[in-house]
Amino acid sequence: MREQPEQQAPPVQRLRIRYAKRGRLRFTSHRDFSRAFERAVFRARIPMAYSSGFNPHPRISYAGAAPTGSASEAEYLEIGLAEVLDPAKVHAELDAALPPGLDLIEVVASAGGSLADLLEASHWRITLPGTTPAAAAGAVEKMLATDEVMVERMTKKGLRTFDARAAIASMVASAPIPDTDVSAESCAILDVVLRHGTPSVRPDDVLAALREISGLSASAAALQQRLAQGPLDPRNGTVGDPLSPDRDAAG
Repeated sequence: MREQPEQQAPPVQRLRIRYAKRGRLRFTSHRDFSRAFERAVFRARIPMAYSSGFNPHPRISYAGAAPTGSASEAEYLEIGLAEVLDPAKVHAELDAALPPGLDLIEVVASAGGSLADLLEASHWRITLPGTTPAAAAGAVEKMLATDEVMVERMTKKGLRTFDARAAIASMVASAPIPDTDVSAESCAILDVVLRHGTPSVRPDDVLAALREISGLSASAAALQQRLAQGPLDPRNGTVGDPLSPDRDAAG
């Protein structure tokens, strides 16, 4: 019989981490980021807990990763440690070990529950160069007045068709803020709150739905940025903080 692998001790502490993908690093895939993060853990000499089995891995759980090419201020993961550490110390050491553009924002101790269960929705900001605010507002009005908009996307399992409208909790079109380099007459901003589900509706699916329902066509320079990710307030369609103490205790 094959000798059984040594069983690893369970983590003595779990830390939840919020990080950002900025600038050119928004083109980092989830696999690339996971490699970069594991290298940062090694360089920072963080005492990680490991999984059991013939190929032990550091206990890192990723949740709700943004699509490749999207900037984000609200990416989350959880790590299990073999020693109890000060979250502020882990924050400083890991942030220094990661490349600029992959930036740690917050590190907190977890009181339990599932981090993934707290990530119910995302607030996305989509910048549309070449689209006027009036045209975007008209498209949004048509979208919100429609019960269903079917879109297609190629996935690993083939071409899938799904309803993009059902995931939209709220959507508003506006002009860029004054005193920026972008002309308010030639650029529109979409703020969209998307419920998480299966399949997950992404910002490019929303743009495809707007094109389907109104003919609005976004340029290739459209920028997608996730501003928040967390629990959804169904009363006003806003996204809360999954790392707040109240949320953590509730989980």
